[in-house]
Amino acid sequence: MKNNTSWNEVADWYDTLLKEDNTYQSQVILPNTLRLLSIKKGAKILDLACGQGFFAHAFLKEGGDVVGVDISSNLIKAAQKNVPGVKFFASPAHKLSMIPDNSLDSVAVILALQNILNISEVFNEVHKKLKKGGKFLIVLNHPAFRNPGASSWGFDEQQKKQYRRLDSYMTESKREIDMHPGSTEKITTVSFHRPLQVWFKTLANAGFQISRLEEWISHKQSEKGKRREAEDIARKEFPLFMCIEAVSV
Repeated sequence: MKNNTSWNEVADWYDTLLKEDNTYQSQVILPNTLRLLSIKKGAKILDLACGQGFFAHAFLKEGGDVVGVDISSNLIKAAQKNVPGVKFFASPAHKLSMIPDNSLDSVAVILALQNILNISEVFNEVHKKLKKGGKFLIVLNHPAFRNPGASSWGFDEQQKKQYRRLDSYMTESKREIDMHPGSTEKITTVSFHRPLQVWFKTLANAGFQISRLEEWISHKQSEKGKRREAEDIARKEFPLFMCIEAVSV
């Protein structure tokens, strides 16, 4: 069965992007994710919404027994080509019948839940598949500072400070994201904004206990210019990503 998702349309672009050297995925998210997962040889790991297999490949190299699931059949085809040592399945994140209940040591879902409507169904399904005490690692665009259509950068010329403007936070919202701004071919994906309490409450309702929260900043630096110092300071003050670690109880 072919799953209908806008990510099928951007699969080639995403695959190419993650082959670059200086991405947030490779320089910020991957090292922190590996640190928190602390993968032991033979540990059963699900890379949920795995995309083209970038993180699944890293989990495999660490010695994990890895399964990857993504709703996009095009991304799964790319993953199967990129990482032949992992079993990949095309399926929505809330339908994991291919995985036995109570069998997983950990589940990682990276930069994907913000694109999924039914997070409560996903959390309930993940809880079923994890062993008791199993780890659920969620990486998101930081909801307090990266709210599509309601957050932006600004510069105070008088104080020479780069600041982050936030127009709303508590209200949940849905936005279409243009994946190729300026291109004649308009391809969009959908992003959902949820405040932090929604993530915590929904995880708790699904049977998880929050064990850790981390906020990750950009590794990049501005090019030379009069705003360089202010921009680099702002990068360290406003995190791009948030990581929630939860344990199945």
